[in-house]
Amino acid sequence: MSVKIRLQRHGKKGKPFYWVVAADARSKRDGKYLEKIGTYNPNTNPATIDLNLDSAVKWLHNGAQPTDTARAILSYKGALLKHHLDGGIRKGALTQEQADAKLAAWLEAKAGKVDAKKDGLTKAQADVKAKALKAEQEVNAKRLAAAAQAEADAIAAASAAEATEEVAEVEAAEEASEENNETTEA
Repeated sequence: MSVKIRLQRHGKKGKPFYWVVAADARSKRDGKYLEKIGTYNPNTNPATIDLNLDSAVKWLHNGAQPTDTARAILSYKGALLKHHLDGGIRKGALTQEQADAKLAAWLEAKAGKVDAKKDGLTKAQADVKAKALKAEQEVNAKRLAAAAQAEADAIAAASAAEATEEVAEVEAAEEASEENNETTEA
């Protein structure tokens, strides 16, 4: 019986969520498995991977063959490095302490890279929000200026109309007084 370390799909349509499992190579993709090793969620940025490192290394020591995607996940989390270092320990090239130190240094460097990516993404999101807020404030300022200009134009037009009406009333009063003067003279 050959064992594969592979992904088992879960989640709804368009939102995949995977279990990393050790399964018989003959079983279906989402079928029976021997052991659940971890989870992989590609919907987050960066992808969320929760892996039981010791269990994955145990299966690799027993001859399990990872699929391409599972190999990338195991490499990303350091399971393949630990498997490699354990081979060096068995051959006598390394001591357990040296191997643990190398793995810890690698994991720390990897965590630093992931944190830098998360910080970069957070900063990019903050920049996008700040640009959107600034653009919105500019649009609001233009809208308020246009409204104030329209109000000023309306006031000016109303005062011009009132002035025209007053002039018309004065002229009408003068004409009426002239007519009264003509009728009294005649």
